[in-house]
Amino acid sequence: MESTHVISITNGEENVAPTKNAKTFQFSLSLPPVFSRLRENKLIQFSLFPITSYLRQKKDTKKIIHSIKVGISLVLISLLYFVDPLYEQVGDNAIWAIMTVVVTFEFSAGATLGKGLNRGMGTILGGGLGCIAAVLAQNVGGGIGNSIIIGTSVFIFGTIATYCRLFPSVKKRYDYGVMIFILTFNLVVVSGVRIQDQKVWKIASERLLTIVMGFVVCICVSFLVFPLWASDELHDSTVSRFQHLANALQGCLEEYVKFATEKENKKAGASFTVCKSLLDSKSKDEMLANFAKWEPWHGKFGFFYPWEKYLKIGEVLRELAAIILALGGCLQASTTPMELASVCQTVQLESCEAIGSRIVWTLQELGDSMNQMRKGEAEPQISAKLKAARAELSLVIATSKIAAIENIDALAVASFVFLLKKVVDKVEELAKEVEQVGDIAGFRAHSSTIVSS
Repeated sequence: MESTHVISITNGEENVAPTKNAKTFQFSLSLPPVFSRLRENKLIQFSLFPITSYLRQKKDTKKIIHSIKVGISLVLISLLYFVDPLYEQVGDNAIWAIMTVVVTFEFSAGATLGKGLNRGMGTILGGGLGCIAAVLAQNVGGGIGNSIIIGTSVFIFGTIATYCRLFPSVKKRYDYGVMIFILTFNLVVVSGVRIQDQKVWKIASERLLTIVMGFVVCICVSFLVFPLWASDELHDSTVSRFQHLANALQGCLEEYVKFATEKENKKAGASFTVCKSLLDSKSKDEMLANFAKWEPWHGKFGFFYPWEKYLKIGEVLRELAAIILALGGCLQASTTPMELASVCQTVQLESCEAIGSRIVWTLQELGDSMNQMRKGEAEPQISAKLKAARAELSLVIATSKIAAIENIDALAVASFVFLLKKVVDKVEELAKEVEQVGDIAGFRAHSSTIVSS
């Protein structure tokens, strides 16, 4: 039997078609349509809870996958409690395996591997040195001497390890490992005050074993069940920025042409949201590059891939985004669009438009080269086009009559032209960085012929 109950609330109005602002709540209890939607790989629409619309977004698929993988890992590691033979081997130390899964499992495979290895190294070093210090204190010292040796060792190792955490090179990749070292060393050496030296070694070995179990579960699930790679995310985000900046620059040039050709008082309407968001991408890029260095060979990324070059490319892209924002600001700063239009007409419009099209084409070609991981036949053309663009800009600046007009609109157009020249310099620097990445990473030669534009 199929039963469906629908409750429709339309702000107290009856017999009125639902509008965009109408509040509608639907309850669908029919089972057959549910299974048909699942077969079609569609999420069930249940408008009462906003979480359904949140889950329907394609960008959240990775978040759902990650959440499911964490749940699978927790179930697998909980078998240490559920299965009697396993519990007899590890006992209550199984809690350390569960803690390892909770604190180690990260969003990407590289982050999970890096954090797991840091935890393993910190546990081994901290546990080993803690056991040595505890046994030494029990055998050498006695009474008050035992406490003095343990307190001294805690102070020395804690101070040295904390000081090492302050170094940027250590903090970037091994901060979590050093923190685990401090924690493990203190737990082991202090616990040695109340127990015998034989039990210290036993407790340390059992806890290390359970931590290794948790780490193995995390790695297996992270690498084998729909792996999420930080390297793929960094590569895709870097490639997409070339096209985003090309589109932003294209929109900026179109606004410039409108000012020069149209006689209506229209303000600049180009959107620079992507450029603004790009300015805040440095910390995310550094984090992804750090995780990518931990990842093993997979897909198109091998060992020792030049992720540092990706950071350099990202830095140049951020500088280019800032210049494009300044270009848009030059047009939006005008108080009298009609006056600005007349000033724009004093500059060689066709030359600026051609220069801009060359820059946009170059950015698209560089992004395509990075995306396909191939050296394009257009690389010699890129260098030639940028040199020609720089020469034409110098000619535009020399022959234009901007300096003869003394007002703020002339200053805006002059700034626009000079910033466009700065864009050419940054794109040329970007082309060199992409070429270096291709040489280091071994990009293949492009087989197709690219027609010059």
